[in-house]
Amino acid sequence: MILFLGTSLTAGLGLDPDSAYPARIQRKADSAGVHFEVVNAGVSGETSAGLLRRLDWVLRRPAAVIVVETGANDGLRGQPVSATRATIGKVLDRIAAEQPTAKVLLVQMEAPTNLGARYTRAFHDMYPALAREHGVTLLPFLLDRVAGIPSLNQADGIHPNNKGEAIVAENVWRGLKPEIGRSGGGKVRDSDHPTF
Repeated sequence: MILFLGTSLTAGLGLDPDSAYPARIQRKADSAGVHFEVVNAGVSGETSAGLLRRLDWVLRRPAAVIVVETGANDGLRGQPVSATRATIGKVLDRIAAEQPTAKVLLVQMEAPTNLGARYTRAFHDMYPALAREHGVTLLPFLLDRVAGIPSLNQADGIHPNNKGEAIVAENVWRGLKPEIGRSGGGKVRDSDHPTF
């Protein structure tokens, strides 16, 4: 199982469930001959503290790969980076303790620029630091090539539309593909680059 933990960006707010990026990842994995069930455990509006509180529930089933997308709502609320970093660290520690064989991938997120350069830099730097400290793989920024582009986002300017979500899925798949090949799901065929 590939378990996606995240916010509304993972849940697919404003999209059909089949259009959210975890569902697109399921189709990419199937087309690439990788046999994993994808589970979308995204919750709209959730902070890193909210994710920490529900870990007991979401970790009940063993997963081969766990993708963690969290912190974006902490940034939107301007929460101290030190507090968010500590909470995400606890999330990663709990996953390691409860599912020690799972491959864990942490998704890079960014803070809004209106919070100032110092905050946004500290927020950005938090993710590679957490990945190093906890021995997890850092995935690229979830909204790379999507954030700030009106034609790729819904009216709120935050959540991708269908076109944007296809790019988000490609961002995640690029980093996820080599990891799932190492996690018992079978070899990923390099010739398979389906577009959804």
